[in-house]
Amino acid sequence: MSHPTTDPADAFAELGRIKLGEVGLDDVLQHVAELAKRVLPTPAEVWVTLVRGGTGHTAASTHDLARHINERQYTQGHGPCLDAAASGDILPVPDLATEDRRPDWTERRLKTGVGSSVSIGLPIQEAVVGALHVYARTPHAFDDDTITVLKTLAAYAAVALTNAHLYDSTATLAQQVQEAMASRAAIEQAKGIIMTERHCTPTEAFAILTKVSQDSNRTVRDVAEALVDRATGQPFMS
Repeated sequence: MSHPTTDPADAFAELGRIKLGEVGLDDVLQHVAELAKRVLPTPAEVWVTLVRGGTGHTAASTHDLARHINERQYTQGHGPCLDAAASGDILPVPDLATEDRRPDWTERRLKTGVGSSVSIGLPIQEAVVGALHVYARTPHAFDDDTITVLKTLAAYAAVALTNAHLYDSTATLAQQVQEAMASRAAIEQAKGIIMTERHCTPTEAFAILTKVSQDSNRTVRDVAEALVDRATGQPFMS
């Protein structure tokens, strides 16, 4: 029985219809993995590895076996998909039976029936890196044309990952700004209370807040919020 495939042009068009701002990163990466499997001329399985802070995990896969055989690679901290993620390179293994660069990795893959593989680093420069990893049960399953198609899919995955990272960074920045504004509001209110009670300048009021913060081992914001909460007409400091 022949292996049904999707035309690469149709796959790219399908990816182009995905609205990255409306779809979660995991869903996009899973879609990329499934499309990569569909465009290959030979049966294969695909997974996407992401690495954050030196720790790898499988973000998407087309078979549970992919997750299982990667766990040891993540634990050891090296292997084709981790190496490709770190370098951004393309690391083909045309025939595992003759692969001698990673004996332990090769032996475990051969036991699972893997004949060849290719790992393609996602071309990004962010805090999160990754790789598209594909394996087939037959040796020499990935020719130059196939790798070119996989590179295009990997590039799309990289765009999705970069956008997600930028969105996450923007959301984090927005949260930090919001927290800073809330902190500033509490501090300004507390300064006003101190200025009224002590008949001092804004600079002197802030100095008092800072001293209380240091003496009590609390942040200036915490001290300010406590003062505002307790502002019931009683003196702030005895």
